[in-house]
Amino acid sequence: MLKKDMDEEIFELMLVDDEDGVTANSFVHSGAIEKDFVFFGKEEMFFKSVNDEKRLVAGPLLVPNKKILRVDGEGKRYFVYFSADTIEAVSRKFMKDGNGHEVTLEHGNKKVNDIYLTESWIVAQSGKDKSNLYNFTLPIGTWFGVYKVENDDVWEKVKNGTFRGYSIEGLFEHRKSDIKLALEKGIDELTEDEAKEILQTIHSMLMPDVELAETFADYPDGVKNNAKSALDYAEKNGWGSCGTPVGKQRANQLAKGEAISLDTIKRMYSFLSRHEGDLESSTAYGDGCGKLMYDAWGGKSALSWSRNKLKKLGLIEAEVSPSITSTYPGESAANKKKKNDE
Repeated sequence: MLKKDMDEEIFELMLVDDEDGVTANSFVHSGAIEKDFVFFGKEEMFFKSVNDEKRLVAGPLLVPNKKILRVDGEGKRYFVYFSADTIEAVSRKFMKDGNGHEVTLEHGNKKVNDIYLTESWIVAQSGKDKSNLYNFTLPIGTWFGVYKVENDDVWEKVKNGTFRGYSIEGLFEHRKSDIKLALEKGIDELTEDEAKEILQTIHSMLMPDVELAETFADYPDGVKNNAKSALDYAEKNGWGSCGTPVGKQRANQLAKGEAISLDTIKRMYSFLSRHEGDLESSTAYGDGCGKLMYDAWGGKSALSWSRNKLKKLGLIEAEVSPSITSTYPGESAANKKKKNDE
């Protein structure tokens, strides 16, 4: 199945002309595919009735990098998808054009009155998004919408399951995806971005409901330089009894500017918060292990960066005393107690 999917043409849908974009949303029982329009299938775009009294339904309108199967007029299969950047642009244009009231039923030609979009946003954090309140966990960059249904007939059909999901309607530029062009190259010819896109495509086909772990490489030069300084000292003088294999690996990773996972950022913040006090007794690399290993983890620059990153992601909220109570999300009670003992 994977090879067959890879053999199909893949196109990225983009906004190019002023006429491009989502012109309406349709309440449907299941998705469909028609020429010149993009409709999501029934598997992806179910909405949920979230408030019988207020007559609200909520669900994803567009999901980034989700491969959508289409069939042309000659019966040939191909795939299309939206990037996260395009989805954000599409959502903003949709609101700017005032299309929140443009609703059809089963992609009919007649507009239905008394149904309108009341909330619309782009998912910024999968696990900390308002969509979680509606029992959705969606990829970052998903366009989510809540509709108010004041039409009595439509609301009855929402409740009895006749209408079960959204299906957007719109016109878009079709451009041959870079992923297809990259697959025509040899492995040694692939750029880093092309290799990453191929990995994401394979992952979405094999495990569509599991997100790839997000990585970050936007830490400042101060983090890299601190790690390099620790490595330079260790190369000339040895590590001695200082550090663990994890700490030494982290120094090499940071010195090279490699991308690190969110879990690593949590560990970085935890380690540097706990051991900041070590710098009082260890002011130089030859003065115990404190300063050496602190810089191996990126030093004070890394503490500041990791703290700000976790704040931005909504994973830490308030300042705490790092030597006593600083923890990273998901840390066990035993680890918290151990740090308090230390």
